[in-house]
Amino acid sequence: MIQVTNLGLRFSDRKLFDEVNMKFTPGNCYGVIGANGAGKSTFLKILSGDVEPTEGEVFMTPGERLAVLKQDHFEFDEYSVMDTVIMGHKRLYDIMKEKDALYMKEDFSEADGMRAAELEGEFAELDGWDAESNAEKLLNGLGVDSNLFQKKMADVHSGDKVKILLAQSLFGSPDNLLLDEPTNHLDFRAISWLEEFLINYDKTMIVVSHDRHFLNKVCTHMVDIDFSKAKMFVGNYDFWYESSQLMLRLMKDQNKKKEERVKELQDFIARFSSNASKAKQATSRKKTLEKINIEDIQPSSRRYPFVGFTPEREAGKDILAVEGITKIVDGVKVLDNVSFTVNKGDKIVFLSRNDLAKTMLFKILVGEEEADSGSFKWGVTTSQAYLPKDNTEFFEGIEYNLVDWLRQYSVEKTETFIRGFLGKMLFSGDEPLKKCNVLSGGEKVRCMFSKLMLSKANVLILDEPTNHLDLESIEAVNNGLIAFKGTMLFTSHDHKFIETISNRVIEITPSGLFDKEIEFDEFLDDDDIQQQIASMYAVSTN
Repeated sequence: MIQVTNLGLRFSDRKLFDEVNMKFTPGNCYGVIGANGAGKSTFLKILSGDVEPTEGEVFMTPGERLAVLKQDHFEFDEYSVMDTVIMGHKRLYDIMKEKDALYMKEDFSEADGMRAAELEGEFAELDGWDAESNAEKLLNGLGVDSNLFQKKMADVHSGDKVKILLAQSLFGSPDNLLLDEPTNHLDFRAISWLEEFLINYDKTMIVVSHDRHFLNKVCTHMVDIDFSKAKMFVGNYDFWYESSQLMLRLMKDQNKKKEERVKELQDFIARFSSNASKAKQATSRKKTLEKINIEDIQPSSRRYPFVGFTPEREAGKDILAVEGITKIVDGVKVLDNVSFTVNKGDKIVFLSRNDLAKTMLFKILVGEEEADSGSFKWGVTTSQAYLPKDNTEFFEGIEYNLVDWLRQYSVEKTETFIRGFLGKMLFSGDEPLKKCNVLSGGEKVRCMFSKLMLSKANVLILDEPTNHLDLESIEAVNNGLIAFKGTMLFTSHDHKFIETISNRVIEITPSGLFDKEIEFDEFLDDDDIQQQIASMYAVSTN
């Protein structure tokens, strides 16, 4: 159990937290949410002891063990993968090393024997004999190849390091678990395994994540950090979002009678509780939603951008034909004889274990790169707008303010018109006069969406469109693209984003394409499909 009492934190003249009081108890998973810069990661650092609060205190039940997902990918480079995971339980690891050192001594004394006996007893109590097999189960679940288990961390690819450090934090069933963006850089199969692991975890868990599907699957409570305050709500992310939006609408409607408002809220709680109880979610096993009172529902003070795309004209039947595209980058064939046809209204998610393959395909289709062989043809009625994963070239070294920056992409040049588009993306007041070179990553992406909306294209090509965005912006982009009537080609690591938008999946493997019109959840849950794709990757390694 972790308890926070009268917590406050100041940085110079900025108050990040003020009088925060809450308790985190075993058997629950708490999702920490808030706008970029609100202090989510700092809050976890305060709980872990890495940052000292200026006011108040953090209390953890004596004798309980705390585990934190490490963010330094080079900290364990001199250790083996197996040792790195077991180091997640420091006391167990220290015992193992002390035992080894004692047994290696040539002049093993009686005192050494007594000490070794003490260590063996504690080693057994901490389940030390199963330490390696338990570590292997975690690594296998996260998709780390067994060939890496005895390698040094310095020799491991960065993607696998992420999984190994996550396994380290989970090792030994810590009493209190703090995870900051645990799904970052994980593939969907590893995320699914992690979700099931955490759903069945009966200790105290606190997570920061921008992955809404993950928050919905594992969280029993949400902690909303906003305006220096932190408030705790029962339920998962969707319940927090939908209930706060409902309350906001009801508060704005002053003509509704109080009894009608109460009835609408009661119906909402009952409906949501019923739906959640049928799903395999942490919220169902806790049945927390059934205990919610109307007083627990409060409107959010968050601001949400508006994202809406209106094509200038409707595309015809012919959208895109791709034939035999091949591309070699730095001696590696990332695209091999890629062929597919895009139909009107398709919203295709492109997947691959090689992110470069997806990005390179998109760059070829928009004319930024040339294929080594093959061809593609856009329909004559199509107009394309492209959101790259890396938008540096649009902002680097540019001295424009935001109004002048966006004006260069607009037919209508008046400042009032331009400010209107920037306002939709939450740039209001004097913010449109900010220089481009001082923007944060999330602000740059919001500017790029203003640019995309101005294009009025009927085909959107989006490479990781939710990168750098906070949850509010992700919700807005998600809703805008659901409503988009044109055609989309996109990549994403956001499960809910894909699930709610795509109607077709194309996975690029080294030995060919998997291409099917299918719901994303059905694609992930179909064992035959997953085995087929696994075999397509395996062919390239043989």
